[in-house]
Amino acid sequence: MYTRTTQDTKRKAAAIAWQRRLVAVGLACLVAGGHAWAQPRTQPTAPASSTLPADNGAIAQPTSKSDKAVAEETEFTDAYRYILVDEPTKAITALEKLIQKNPDNAAAQYAMATALIKAGKTSEALPFAQKAYRLNAGNSYYLLQVAELYVKQKRYAEAEELYETLLQKGQETIEYGVELAAIYLFDDKPDKALATYDRVEKAMGLNEEITRQKQRIYLKQNKVDKAIEEAEKLIASEPADPDFLVEGAELLVANERVPMAITWLERALKLNPDSPQAHMMLADIYRKQGNMDKSGEELQKVLSNPNLEAGLKARILSSYMGIAGDSPVVKQDALKMAENLAKQSPNDAKAQVMLADLLTQQNRKAEARDAYVRAARLDPSVYEVWGAIIELDSDLGQVDSILVHTEKALEVFPAQGRLWYANGSAHLYRRHYQQAVDALDESRKLLFSNTQMLADINGQLGDAYNGLRDHARSDEAYEAALKTDPLNDRVLNNYSYFLSLRKENLAKAKAMSSKLAERHPKNATYLDTHAWVLYTLKEYAEARKFLEQAIAADPANISGTIREHYGDVLFQLGEKTKAIDQWRLAKQKGETSDRLDQKIAGGKLYE
Repeated sequence: MYTRTTQDTKRKAAAIAWQRRLVAVGLACLVAGGHAWAQPRTQPTAPASSTLPADNGAIAQPTSKSDKAVAEETEFTDAYRYILVDEPTKAITALEKLIQKNPDNAAAQYAMATALIKAGKTSEALPFAQKAYRLNAGNSYYLLQVAELYVKQKRYAEAEELYETLLQKGQETIEYGVELAAIYLFDDKPDKALATYDRVEKAMGLNEEITRQKQRIYLKQNKVDKAIEEAEKLIASEPADPDFLVEGAELLVANERVPMAITWLERALKLNPDSPQAHMMLADIYRKQGNMDKSGEELQKVLSNPNLEAGLKARILSSYMGIAGDSPVVKQDALKMAENLAKQSPNDAKAQVMLADLLTQQNRKAEARDAYVRAARLDPSVYEVWGAIIELDSDLGQVDSILVHTEKALEVFPAQGRLWYANGSAHLYRRHYQQAVDALDESRKLLFSNTQMLADINGQLGDAYNGLRDHARSDEAYEAALKTDPLNDRVLNNYSYFLSLRKENLAKAKAMSSKLAERHPKNATYLDTHAWVLYTLKEYAEARKFLEQAIAADPANISGTIREHYGDVLFQLGEKTKAIDQWRLAKQKGETSDRLDQKIAGGKLYE
């Protein structure tokens, strides 16, 4: 969306004033289809026949007072004070007594309606507002209150009639035409709304906010030329201001008047050659036309502008990438621009992030990670940057980098459970079991409500406690993981395997590993786990079947552990020569037990 970069102070003040009037009648909600109403803010001058109070102009002040009048005025003042301090219920109680004594007190009727509105009882407020107006039809405050209550009840025709009455008072009330126009729009009378806006503009002069509202109406009516005429009026009102030209160009592009949009943007750039919005729009227009050279030139003009801060340039480049699509040429050009921007502004974190994002898109992960790291050094307060760093560390398989970067990130974000999880996982991988337990336990506390994460955390805690030989806590963590996620493959695999190594609760181990083998009949690791549980149960023939199934699944990549296990099973089945052959193959692969060399040398098992 177009953003104004320069603005005349006088025009800005006028726009704010008009915006208040639009908000007053809920015009800001009209586009979204809602109604929002408030009490009148800037009231019209009361007619000579009305006397207005000092507080809001709705309460009569007699010039000479009898004792009864003084008492009534005091009673009224006390009641109205409750409205002013936002205690409408108390005001209602006090005003009821006053109205019983004098039902023809217009100010009391008006105040009662006000109190009921504040109390959220708008339907009950209308009769009191109507009576106040009947008692003193010359008081514009009373008229406005009734009109606004009519609008709340969608009695638009009656509200329109009252506002027309108000406008007939002349120049002093003409600004209420803005609110009347809004009601006409609520009532689906756009032509009357337009006529009312014209009436206000004729009396008060061109107004930016009214012009925009007229444009919206014309566009909704598919009268594009009329909407463009309104844009031209704004441009003519401030011929030295490029912003209206850029804003108008947006309208033209949106309605497929591209040649005219280019002309307006070129006019804007003559007035302000550095306008980033104009250059960006031209870049997008040329991109859509397939003229990538011109598109790149326009974008480069923005990025090379020394008067724009690097963070804004990065956002502009990011925005351009968001609309440019997946064109390899555009991506390559954008990357070059981002590299130049990062070099020009080495101390701007946003520029480094922009470069890192583009490098990531092109799968240049190491360079992207390094750019994110530079950004984090410049501004460590962005959690998403740390997340990107750690994700790329993981993709690159750089566990030590994960440890370094998670520890730095945790200095800034100590309450982020995912950071503790990544840190704990890296420590577990490096077999730093106690550090893994500490980090994962912290992660579990922080992510207790994340069911899926909790299963993974408890599963890794089970591994870490097993590494510390704290088998009771290891089993407890595994059980907690399976309670959350009964089919967690990693937990089923490790829990059953470690039980088999300990030769404990083998029936449970067999049940868990069986699930894995059934669900993953071509996963060599899971098949090996099940086979080893069967081996521990001395079910050698069954174990052989699953090991051969594992080897057949991926013969070229079978680990040394699986080859060694296969050799052990063959030995138990009396096939000594074949067993030694498998042990020798296992030695070539690596990742074997400490006893493998003894097995090969002695030609027998050592367990």
